[in-house]
This record gives sequence, C-alpha cells and structure tokens, in this order.
Amino acid sequence: MSAFVQPLKIPDEAKHRLRILFIAKHAKWAGGLHPEDGNHALYHVEVREILEGLGLNLVLEDRYEALFDRPDVDFVFPLLNRGGFLNSEMMLPLLCTRHGIPFLGASPILRGLSDDKHLTKLEAAARGVPTSPWAIYRRGAPVREAGCPMAERMVIKPNASSASWGVSDAFDWKGVADAVAGIHDQGHDAIVEPFLNGSDVEVPVITVGGKPVVMPMMLFEQADPSHLRTYYEKRDLVDRAQKYQLVPFADARWQPEIDALTLKLVEIFRPFDYGRFEFRLDAEAGEVRMLEVNLNCNLWSQKVYGRSAALFGWSQAELIETILAESLARHGLI
Repeated sequence: MSAFVQPLKIPDEAKHRLRILFIAKHAKWAGGLHPEDGNHALYHVEVREILEGLGLNLVLEDRYEALFDRPDVDFVFPLLNRGGFLNSEMMLPLLCTRHGIPFLGASPILRGLSDDKHLTKLEAAARGVPTSPWAIYRRGAPVREAGCPMAERMVIKPNASSASWGVSDAFDWKGVADAVAGIHDQGHDAIVEPFLNGSDVEVPVITVGGKPVVMPMMLFEQADPSHLRTYYEKRDLVDRAQKYQLVPFADARWQPEIDALTLKLVEIFRPFDYGRFEFRLDAEAGEVRMLEVNLNCNLWSQKVYGRSAALFGWSQAELIETILAESLARHGLI
C-alpha cells in the first residue's frame, strides 16, 4: 500500500470556468434502490450530489445520445458503463474521443482491454502474474471441450460482465457447454475457468501527481469459501447476510505480495485515473491468483473505494474530487 497522500482540490476558478458533463444511467434518479440495478442507482445519485456539492458547472445526462452530437462541455465524467450490449464500456470513451472532449478514465482501447477478461489474463500471464487457467468462447466460434481446463467445479461468465452478472457454475462439460450457450444467446462472449476457493482481495488504485497510488486493500471475507457471489447479492437485491463481509486487508504475509503484483498490472493500463485490481486468495493452500481488472469501477461509499478511502483518512467527497482533479490536470484543464 502507498504511503498516505494529501487529497487534491479543484481550484475555484476552474469550477466556474469548466463545464462538466456527468453522464450515468441513474444521473437523474430521485433515490432508493432501482428494481433491476439495485444499489447502482444509489451510487450514481451519491456521485451526482458530491459533484453538485463541489460547486461545479455541471450538466446531467443519462443516455448515450447526449454525445451523438458534440455537447457544449469541456470535460466528461462518464459512469454509463453497462449499456446492455457487448463492449458497451467503450461507447462513451469512443464518443468523447470522436469529439475531442477530454474525459475521466482510460482511453477506449484500454477500457476494452480491461473489460475483456481473456485479454487481461493474457497480459497478466505475460508479466508473470499468476492467474487460473481459462478458455474463451467467442460468440459464433466453435465451443469445444478440447482446451477447456476442466476441473471438479467450473465457473462460466460473460467475458465482459460486471458485478457478477450472468455468472454460474457447472460440474461437467455438458453443464459448461449449456452455460456458454446461454451467455451466447444473450449476445455475449463467455469465459470459463476452474472455481477457486478462498476470498477476493480488492485493490483500489488511483493516480496522484502522475503516479499510481495503491490505496488500502479490502477483503470480501466469505463465511463459506466455496460460495459463488451473485449479481443480486452485489446489488443488494437479495439478502446476503452472513455470506460475506467487506473488511480491511493488511495481512503481513500476503499484502506485500499482492501489492507487488498490482503494480505490475498497473503499468499495462496507465493512464487510467482509477481502477480496481482483483485477486483470489486461498490462504490455506498458499495461493493467490489475479481474477480481473475493473477500470472506471464502482466508487460508491459503501463499496471497496469508499471503504478504502475512509481507511486512508479521506471523505467520499475528497476521493471523488481527487480523482477528478488529477484527470483534469492530466488533460491540461487545470
């Protein structure tokens, strides 16, 4: 973990000079859980209220169409990541790039690299970062057992899913093939890998002064290390009590090793403003494996970033302002 750093501030003159577009699916949501997206709506409302509280010259939009023609803005804060179609995470960065508008987060090609779990695993393996074996089944390509690293229990998920959407498990090849077919039917590629016992270590990384800062790590501590977390649990749409809890992670044995692995991965995606690097730790077996990388991930105060910021001594508003200020500086706007 990096040493404590001071949060950044956006100069008052820049708050008045810059017209900033905040675009998110629930940017205009009144409040409460969304029937499909659950706490994701609360997250978007929280970020909107923080940006408003900072006194920014703010424009709110909740649809991609707002960027089909060039809007009268100087900078875009994009949180419209889950568009309901394959590789939707690249849409807003591409639209901003088309208009030459600076935006928060990584470039379209880096967003695509991180959101494609298969490509991220290839990058990790090339740098000696341990990851579980896997097979990728692109939609429209053959689905064959040869090359699939079959184990007693397999996990099947959309190759570009977020918040465990579409994740399932299977115990034989027929179950794997059926799950892959179901994901293909929904218009997505599928990735398959053996289930890993243990708990997830979440490593949030931001950039301050052009340098990556590894914030305090968090652990999704599972009562049952064999439990497969679902989308509905992550979005608070079902009761997840007693299944897992988010706790600080500062294990003297594993924290330095995970920190070093994270910094290897960071270099692949710079500049990215903020991202969460995920590892599966099986302390009993003495193994850690990289799971995936999430750029432009969830910043909600009740999730990894918010809890980590509190451990860092930052308020949620200081976290959001620091990430935004760093990006504005990187683009030469302040």
